[in-house]
Amino acid sequence: MEELLRQARLVLRGMWLHRWLGLLLAWAVGLAAGVAVFVMPDRYEASARVFVDTDSVLRPLLAGLAIPANTEQQIAMLSRTLISRPNVEKLIRMADLDLGISSPREREALIERVTNSLSIKSVGRDNLYTLGYRDTDPERARKVVQSMTTIFVEAGLGDKRSDSDTARKFLDEQIEVYRKKLEEAENRLKQFRLQNIEMGLEKDGGAGGQINELSALLAQARLQLREAENSRDAIKRQLVGEEPVLLPDAPGSGAGMSIPEIDGRIDAQKRNLDALLQRFTEQHPDVAGTRRIINDLEEQKRQEIAARKKVATANPAAASVHANPAYQQMKVAFTEAEATIAALRVRVAEYESRYARSVGKIKLLPAIEAEFTQLNRDYDIHKKNYDGLIQRREAAAISEGMTDVSSVADFRLIDPPHASRTPVGPNRVVLLALALVASLAAGFAASFAASQLRPTFFDAHTLRESTGLPLLGTVSQIATPTDRLARRRDLLRFSAGLSGLVATYVLAIAVAAIIIFRAA
Repeated sequence: MEELLRQARLVLRGMWLHRWLGLLLAWAVGLAAGVAVFVMPDRYEASARVFVDTDSVLRPLLAGLAIPANTEQQIAMLSRTLISRPNVEKLIRMADLDLGISSPREREALIERVTNSLSIKSVGRDNLYTLGYRDTDPERARKVVQSMTTIFVEAGLGDKRSDSDTARKFLDEQIEVYRKKLEEAENRLKQFRLQNIEMGLEKDGGAGGQINELSALLAQARLQLREAENSRDAIKRQLVGEEPVLLPDAPGSGAGMSIPEIDGRIDAQKRNLDALLQRFTEQHPDVAGTRRIINDLEEQKRQEIAARKKVATANPAAASVHANPAYQQMKVAFTEAEATIAALRVRVAEYESRYARSVGKIKLLPAIEAEFTQLNRDYDIHKKNYDGLIQRREAAAISEGMTDVSSVADFRLIDPPHASRTPVGPNRVVLLALALVASLAAGFAASFAASQLRPTFFDAHTLRESTGLPLLGTVSQIATPTDRLARRRDLLRFSAGLSGLVATYVLAIAVAAIIIFRAA
């Protein structure tokens, strides 16, 4: 601590040796700063207050239908971005600030000066904004604020229309994009359904349900076939004990001759064909097989009739004998049973073929179902986005119509642009005080710099530390009364110079305060 104090005393003593240099520089800086403060032109401030009303009667009425706009945030963003270069250039043209501009450099300087002088302040939370501008000419400042108010209102209205147009254009583009995606997804889904229509992907249970259904139908058809075979066997056993008794028939009755066993089978096949046509088309295997059986039976009937005609011609007495009625009824029943069994066998074969094909396809079912699920997912996503965009476009149209009918934000001019009669700057009292402090600091810095550039040793200890050489001794100076008198006079002159600088600034500050008081 003692070492620090010793170093401080040595620095102060060195600065004291160069006190006149510091005092001279302080006077020079002080005079220059004081003159500059008084020469600075007065600046007048013009201002206007604008209220932005964001409350609208239509907003609660159209809640849920129109897109709610954060008007407060838009106005706040507008107030922060209003002082931009394009707006400043427009403001300069509107206020005729560029009449005396002759070079690009001067224009750039004007733009920078106007930008720094403009101000937009939000007053409280009621969307109340104060627009201000400072200039040396009060009338010019008022014109600038008036032009700035016009730009503020126009920018607010123009941005809303521009935002609506941009949003609508963007929504239309996105809707067209998703419409194409949706059509592509629908086409892919349609093609996939056509290619895998037999899998029954959209049915409950899918291919597994089809196999269960086919298995049930096959089991039912097999049961019906066994029942028909048992019925036929029973009829066949009854026919074994019956002997036919032939009764005479009229000669030449071959035309329109009926053969009960063949006619019964034909009738049964025709009934089966009618049932199949109600379920299948002409190209179905069951229909084609039934028609083939009917044609074979009819051909067999024609051959039988031809054979009976030959027998009747050769043996008229035997041909004229009628068959036993009971035998003929059992024969018809047996024929019908045979026809039913044939139809059931075709049905069982068809169900077995379908069941085998379904079992073979069931191995491919997981991959097909996964692909079908993916296609459905893509289609659902595109459809959801498309419907959402359509809904938003309609909401945007309603919002735009609401803006046309009733403006969402209403700009009201509370205080028209006006300029203050008294200058608001510069504050010469404060500037003079700062100039005094700056001049004293400049003098202090000059004395310190001189003491460091031309150091002086005041004791033997400092000299020995600085040079590193052995010190043999010191010679003291005894001050005479003449020396003390000279030092006192020198101190008085320095004090007078320093006091004069301070007194001059105090007087200047007092004059500046009086001028400001009278102007107010």
